[in-house]
Amino acid sequence: MNSRTLAVLSVTFGLPAWGAQAQLAADPHSIWTIQDENASITTGRPPDRFYVNGLDIGWFSPTGDVPDALAGVGRALWDSGQQRVGFDLTQQIYTPAGTTSVVPNAYDRPYAGVLLGNFSLMSDTEDTRSTLTASFGLVGPGAGAEQVQNGFHNLIGQNHTVGWGGQIANTPVAELLHERIWRLPMGTVAGLETDALPSLTVAIGDLRDYVQTGVLFRFGQGLDSDFGVPRLRPGQSGGDVFVPTRPFAWYVFAGADGQAVGYDLLLQSAPFRSGPHVSAVWDVGEMQAGFAVMAYGMRLTFAYVAQTQTFNGQTGGLHQFGSAALSVRF
Repeated sequence: MNSRTLAVLSVTFGLPAWGAQAQLAADPHSIWTIQDENASITTGRPPDRFYVNGLDIGWFSPTGDVPDALAGVGRALWDSGQQRVGFDLTQQIYTPAGTTSVVPNAYDRPYAGVLLGNFSLMSDTEDTRSTLTASFGLVGPGAGAEQVQNGFHNLIGQNHTVGWGGQIANTPVAELLHERIWRLPMGTVAGLETDALPSLTVAIGDLRDYVQTGVLFRFGQGLDSDFGVPRLRPGQSGGDVFVPTRPFAWYVFAGADGQAVGYDLLLQSAPFRSGPHVSAVWDVGEMQAGFAVMAYGMRLTFAYVAQTQTFNGQTGGLHQFGSAALSVRF
């Protein structure tokens, strides 16, 4: 981690929660979310390449149901807000563009599977969401990516992906992420609400080091029910938590973000170890658009994502995939 990353991290933790003096009401509900991201939900060809699939199952507690030690950390970082703790389990699958060769192309993206347990502390005010997440897991055959991908191919009658013998070796990983999102109302258009959601994220660890900033623009009803749609990291995510402010809330959105990438194990392999690797691109951009619908204690979201090149020599133009999530309040 270089001095520039340290400086950005310090600034991110110290950013003020502008205009967030009023305290939100407590929420007694926990929230479960299941989410999948898949490159087959796309107009891109071939679809089964690069970031192939991501699956996440997670839970967030009611507000105030936070151990005293963690609550103290939240108050020290963010001063005010309704706090929650959460846990989710994530698996992600990455392959090269060419998956019919037993020996992977050394100049294409390496095969890699990721399995992570993510522990989060979240604090919401009326117009900000702050999240601190510690992730621990494994990259390599132990993540089960080969079994999941080829098992699914068996179900749908597709050929196996045969190059998994050359994937990145088993490597324990850890990552610390901090994010803040601001909710900025922009008035009404034809009686419907509009707002902007700028965000800043910093992540450090031996999985990825990156700084990300972006903004989403939304149009609909009940925009104060959440902070945007959930995404798997390193996607720009509004988080799993939602608190409906009307019986039926909905919105459409579009936005973009940019990442400054210092290190990505999934492209570069582990430092000081030999293994498949390519040269990572340091500046990665994403554009996304989609919708969210909230009713009967549930939220359904969908985002269509187009991502710029992540490594030198990547072919096929923008990498495209879909992201769908269902969250339920209990």
